[in-house]
Amino acid sequence: MRRTDRLFDIIQILRDGKLHRAQDIADRLEVSVRTIYRDMDTLAASGVPVEGERGVGYMVREAITLPPLTLTSEELEALNLGMAIVAEAADDDLKKAALSLADKIDAVLPTSTVAEAEAWKFAVYPFADATRGFTHMPTLRAAIKSRQKLHLDYRRIDGVLTARTIRPLNMEYWGRVWTLTAWCETRDDFRVFRVDLIEAATALPELFVDEPGKRLADYSLE
Repeated sequence: MRRTDRLFDIIQILRDGKLHRAQDIADRLEVSVRTIYRDMDTLAASGVPVEGERGVGYMVREAITLPPLTLTSEELEALNLGMAIVAEAADDDLKKAALSLADKIDAVLPTSTVAEAEAWKFAVYPFADATRGFTHMPTLRAAIKSRQKLHLDYRRIDGVLTARTIRPLNMEYWGRVWTLTAWCETRDDFRVFRVDLIEAATALPELFVDEPGKRLADYSLE
């Protein structure tokens, strides 16, 4: 099962609003509990309103819909940036139009080129926050294509600034929030970074090759 398909299934399981143990979800999807923990971290970091903790269980209190539209990541990036700019404009009519458009886009979230989740309504991040990461998108995209290592200055959700050396593998879009999946050489494990929390992204003069256990496929199939 592809990882995006598994995340879709997890959202489907959680959308009933009940508490679900990680072990029960893992048994149902035939993966390890550790994989479910990682998936929950990814969903939470991406803006999906997941509540809970390891050893207790997880639930989603807000309704989630999964509408069907396929856009390229570049089209989504352009759309997201345009919405963010308009929403921060001084013109009140344009602000209202941006929010109205966001409601309409809620019905057409991509389901194949990006991960599945609700497009706009569940996002708790203001448009202004979403724009912070756009300056790094060209660097991230180029590094993924060229398999080039990056140095990140990354501010965790708790506000702590950390320095990481990573192998960038994939970017996904989740309702105003972009995430970067990478092999983190600093932590010697996979990590998912919110692009809007990246303070600086610098290409390093070092390329990387696929190594068993450090590939996107290894992360997706765990």
